[in-house]
Amino acid sequence: MRTGPDGHRGQTRRLALFGTRGVVGRCRDFTHEALRDWGWPRADGQEPGSDPPGELVEDVLLLVSEIVTNACLHAGGPQELALHQDGRRLRIEVADADPAPPRRRAPGDLAQPGGHGLIILERLARRWGSEPRGTGKVVWAEVPVPPA
Repeated sequence: MRTGPDGHRGQTRRLALFGTRGVVGRCRDFTHEALRDWGWPRADGQEPGSDPPGELVEDVLLLVSEIVTNACLHAGGPQELALHQDGRRLRIEVADADPAPPRRRAPGDLAQPGGHGLIILERLARRWGSEPRGTGKVVWAEVPVPPA
C-alpha cells in the first residue's frame, strides 16, 4: 500500500511491458483482474445501461485500451501500466519512451478512422494529462471509484 497525494492509503498494481504485440489485450486483462480484486462491480454479462458502476468498469477498460494503443502507435510501445486506487479515485498511468506529450488531431480529421483516443480520454476521464518521466513520459487518467 502507498499513500496518495491527498493522504488516502491505496493499492497499486504495476505491469512491465515490452513490445507492442498483444499488449492492449494484456493490459485490459490485467486491469480487469485488478478491478475485480479491488471489489469493483462486474462489467461482463450485464444488460446495457443496467448498472452504472459496471459501466464504469467498461469505461476504465476503454481508457486503458486507448492510452496503451496511443503508446503503441506514437511512442514505440508502452513500458509500464500502473493502476493506483486510493478509495476515492483510480489513476491509470502508461509510461513510454517518447518525451513528446500527446497531441490531439485537428478537428477536420475527426471523420477519419483513428485519432479519437484523446477525445475518448476527455469524455470518460474525470481528469487526464501527461508528465515527463525519465527520458519519456507518463500519460495518466483518473476516474472515480464506484461506491461500495
